[in-house]
Amino acid sequence: MIVLGLTGGIGSGKSTVARQFGALGVHWVDADDVAREVVEPGTPALAAIAEHFGQEILTSEGALDRARLRQIVFEQPEQRAWLESLLHPIIREELIRQLHPADYTLPYVLLVSPLLLETDQHKLTERVLVVDVPEEVQIERTMARDTNSREQVERIIAAQLPRDHRTAKANAVIDNNQPAEKVAAEVRALHERFMVDFG
Repeated sequence: MIVLGLTGGIGSGKSTVARQFGALGVHWVDADDVAREVVEPGTPALAAIAEHFGQEILTSEGALDRARLRQIVFEQPEQRAWLESLLHPIIREELIRQLHPADYTLPYVLLVSPLLLETDQHKLTERVLVVDVPEEVQIERTMARDTNSREQVERIIAAQLPRDHRTAKANAVIDNNQPAEKVAAEVRALHERFMVDFG
């Protein structure tokens, strides 16, 4: 099974592009979804996080207060390092499990991850696809989607790989700053190419 990595900066539209591949029958796994699954109530990872950061990191329902945690780790790099050392191996193991579905006939799957190139997740992939938009578009989309301040979005972007470094590592770049039908046409063309390359 060929695993292709799909990445892009925050607000670039990775999930939108992944859904377009999905509509063509491609199995895809989103590392963000997996990251949420491994810290659901009752998981060992959530228990370790609550022990480390204190019970105030949990909501009244006992779930992870992701906004509070995000604020802490972006203000305190050593806390971010601790969290990543806990979660990255757990996430990786679950990604590998989900990337190999039963009764799947296409020759490739997609691993969708915002930190594909910043972590060792890229080692799970054969090729890298980058969804790209200008930084100002990233900021506008993320502020509208997550009600984050501009300053917080800029901090998140600064913590990710610079845009030019990301595109330099790409085997293919999908321009997501154009009409949806053009993006869909790019995805279809790539899919047809991958079916030939890997089929």
